[in-house]
Amino acid sequence: MRSDEPPPDRGFLEEEHRVKSHSDAFKKELGLRDLVLTQIVFVVGTSWVGTAAKLGPSQTAYWLFAILLFYLPIAAVIIYLNRIMPLEGGLYQWAKLGFNEFTGFIVAWNLWLLGISVMAGTGLVIATNLSYALGPAAAWLPASRLFVSALNGLLFAALILVTIRGLSIGKWVHNVGAILLLITYGTLIALPFIARATGKLPDYHPIVWALPTVSLFGLNIFSKMALGALSGFEYIAILAGETRAPVKNIGRSVIIAAPIIALMFILGTSSVMAYTRFAELDLIGPVPQALSAGARAFGAGAIVASVAILMLVGRSIAVVSIYFIGNTRLPMVAGWDNLLPGWFSRLHRRHKTPVNSVLFVGIVTLIFAIVSQLGVGAQEAFQVIDNAAGIFYGIAYLALFAIPICGLRALPVRAPLWLRIAAAIGFLVTLLYIVLTIVPIVHVESRAAFATKIIVATLGANLLGALIFVAARRRRQAASTS
Repeated sequence: MRSDEPPPDRGFLEEEHRVKSHSDAFKKELGLRDLVLTQIVFVVGTSWVGTAAKLGPSQTAYWLFAILLFYLPIAAVIIYLNRIMPLEGGLYQWAKLGFNEFTGFIVAWNLWLLGISVMAGTGLVIATNLSYALGPAAAWLPASRLFVSALNGLLFAALILVTIRGLSIGKWVHNVGAILLLITYGTLIALPFIARATGKLPDYHPIVWALPTVSLFGLNIFSKMALGALSGFEYIAILAGETRAPVKNIGRSVIIAAPIIALMFILGTSSVMAYTRFAELDLIGPVPQALSAGARAFGAGAIVASVAILMLVGRSIAVVSIYFIGNTRLPMVAGWDNLLPGWFSRLHRRHKTPVNSVLFVGIVTLIFAIVSQLGVGAQEAFQVIDNAAGIFYGIAYLALFAIPICGLRALPVRAPLWLRIAAAIGFLVTLLYIVLTIVPIVHVESRAAFATKIIVATLGANLLGALIFVAARRRRQAASTS
């Protein structure tokens, strides 16, 4: 807020002060470098370049449309909201203060479910990467439910220990994962240029300006590229209370990371298209698939490809660590508001981390990871998890974009007109994604069953969240009355 603007109403200021007082207990571990690397490793997924490759030569135009209609609006909205509300809990606090407590809780609930859904698929992604790195003899790994479940168990046990220790260790997991991702993408992007220069690739055009044809399939992929690939900048704001100078550094990290991320996606998709046929495209592991195919033209190149693929395992671990940390903070801040038991908000005596919330999230995620594999194949399991997570994210983003448009009633000044227009565009793109996300882009046994699973899961999950909120409010009111 500028000094010449009238102050927000008293309730807004009191709630903001209460949240900041809780945040004073945390260690301020995250600086600008940590935030930039976390943004890169969190936003740049390895599966989205495969999704975009299904568009063929028009992928560049689709990426640019996604950046213009979603990427820039979300960056602007997050920088604005973080500037006026740099609070631990991020979007949960923004929605609560911008609208009301119920909206904040449902937003946090959907973000929490998003994290659970994404983390549940991590074992499958790591197993797929390992199968490419180790060669044909390891092709059975992604299809083995026993192996994937054991892998998930080891992963979440390690994450529990690291997260209890705090961001003093966790930030290095994220930073190393980001560096490994940058090296891997650098190899992926450079490989076709080297192959073209040495005559091992007859033709390669990294940027092709082909106008897209309007179709349901194209709109479906576009919406996934926008909300799926280019989302995530707001997630780091959940840790604002554990960040040094959050008002300045979180906004600067978005500005620095944005162009790097855009180039990685566009040029990475071109490399995947150079080495992978449309019908053979693996949506779980398109980057290791392309690296394996490109390295076959070089004698010792296969070893380099295997090393690069193993680096993606480091990226996957870093991303699941970010989700895991965020998922432990959301129950904690809900506990501050007495919407969940105070048990979730208890901090470790030495490390100042929500130890009970960490244990709870680890156990729930492992159970969900095991259950999600029952009854479907690997590709379909990945798509069900991914699409359900996308709808959870979409619901949270609808609230996010609505805040500068019609929220923040407690503030005396509305968001700038240009920001409200940008938010409205982002809102419409998010709505398109939610509507189209029940349509699978891979072969499934039954399209109707696929859509039903996603719809029932998302509606049932949000109904459960609403019931939890109503019960919590009644308990709180009864305790206040007594």
